[in-house]
Amino acid sequence: MGQPLQPGPIFKVLHRTVFDYDAPVRDSLNTLHLEPRTFPFQRTLSAVVKVLPATRVRRFHDLFENVTHHFEVPGDHRRLEIESRIRIQNLPLVVPQASQKALLHEYRGGDIPERTWAYLQDSRFVFRHPQIWRQALDITAGIEPVFEQAVAIMHWVHREFRYEEGSTHVNTHIEEAFALRRGVCQDFTHVMLGLCRSIGIPARYASGYLYNGPRDHLLGAQASHAWPEVFFPGVGWIGFDPTNETLADERYIKVAVGRDYDDVAPVRGTYHGSGHCKMTVTVEVDKVE
Repeated sequence: MGQPLQPGPIFKVLHRTVFDYDAPVRDSLNTLHLEPRTFPFQRTLSAVVKVLPATRVRRFHDLFENVTHHFEVPGDHRRLEIESRIRIQNLPLVVPQASQKALLHEYRGGDIPERTWAYLQDSRFVFRHPQIWRQALDITAGIEPVFEQAVAIMHWVHREFRYEEGSTHVNTHIEEAFALRRGVCQDFTHVMLGLCRSIGIPARYASGYLYNGPRDHLLGAQASHAWPEVFFPGVGWIGFDPTNETLADERYIKVAVGRDYDDVAPVRGTYHGSGHCKMTVTVEVDKVE
C-alpha cells in the first residue's frame, strides 16, 4: 500500500460582489455558487456567505451536488452586497499510473457511463461541431491513453489561443470562441470541453479560484477562475488548465462543477427596476502560513 498523502496548503478566499443601482430596485432573486463542498484532494474547513440588505438565505445542493444558496430581497434597495469567505485545505495532486494509461474503451463498464453521461452531451455553451470534432481528431492522432490525449488538447488550446480580456463576454458560445482564437479562462475551458467531448472523453466545467504564489505568473489569479476536468477510472476527475498549461494542482480551489459556465456561475440574479447598475467584484486568495 502507498503512503497516505500529507496535508497540503491551506488557503483563504474573500469574494465580494457589490451591485450599485442608480435608482431603487426591488424583487431581487439570486442564486450563488460560492461555497465549495469537499472534493477529492480538497477539504472545506469553513465557509460563510453574507448578504446585505439582510435577508433569509436558503442553502441546498443542486443537481451536480454543488452547494448552492438562494435568496430574495423583495423591498426597495439601491445597493446589494454579497460576500463569501472560505478556508480550504488541499492535498497534493496524485494521478496513479493505471489511470494515466487508461484507454477510452475502459470507460464502458461499471457505473462509469452513468457518472459521466451528462458530461458527454451538448450544453448551453458547449456543443459538438464538425470543425471542432475534426480538430480534436487531428490533435489526438496516434495517441491512445486518455490522459495523454487530454494533455495534448490542453497544450493545443494554450498554444493556439490568446488570453485577451474583453475579446469575449459571459455569453460567448464555443463556436464563436473557437473562431476568434482568443478569450479568457471561460472560453479556453469551453473549447477544451468541446474538443474532449467530441471524441468521447467525459469532461466537465470547474469553477473556483487560483493561488498565484510569489514565483508563479498564472493567468486568472485573484479573480474567479475556470478549468476543465477529465474523468479517469480509478481516480475520478482531474483538472487540466489550458489557460496556464498545467494540471489543476494544489494551487487550485474548486467551488462548483457542471456541464459549462451556465451551471456554475458564482452569482446570478434578476430584479425589477433600473437597468443601470455598477458591479464591483473583489477576489482575494491568500495562503495561510
